Amino acid sequence: MIHEFTEENILNIGKILGATPKKLGDDVFRLELINTDDDLKLSLEIHLGLEIEKKHMNMVSVYASNTFLQLHNCTAFVASDLLKQVTFFGRHGDVTTGLIVEHGAGCSIYANVDESVLSGDFTNLPEDVMMCGVALSLTDSLDADDFSFDDENLS
Repeated sequence: MIHEFTEENILNIGKILGATPKKLGDDVFRLELINTDDDLKLSLEIHLGLEIEKKHMNMVSVYASNTFLQLHNCTAFVASDLLKQVTFFGRHGDVTTGLIVEHGAGCSIYANVDESVLSGDFTNLPEDVMMCGVALSLTDSLDADDFSFDDENLS
């Protein structure tokens, strides 16, 4: 299911990722993921309602060893209990960027992905692009005329 950002939904993100969200100020939440088996650590920060030039946006930041990622204009997320991961995404025009954070402190980003990759037959895509199409395919539902954030048909 695709979700909007609420405090309750951020608690659900923490449940899926195995981390307790810590509230920093009024609109920032921080989650710290630790994978002792693979010696990995990752911090995730979710900023709600940042105002830049009188426009409000959400932003997700990931801090890891030798890595810093930031997704601006994050519109929603898909939380998968089955996969133990959360996909944060933003869309601008015909392109989508998705940032995937895993329970085991893993992270992937797919940036500026054209709509045709998400809505077409992914089996016809080159192998390296196929994985992106599958990983972000749920985000294609945002533009459907009958879509709502309460749609139970998405999982």
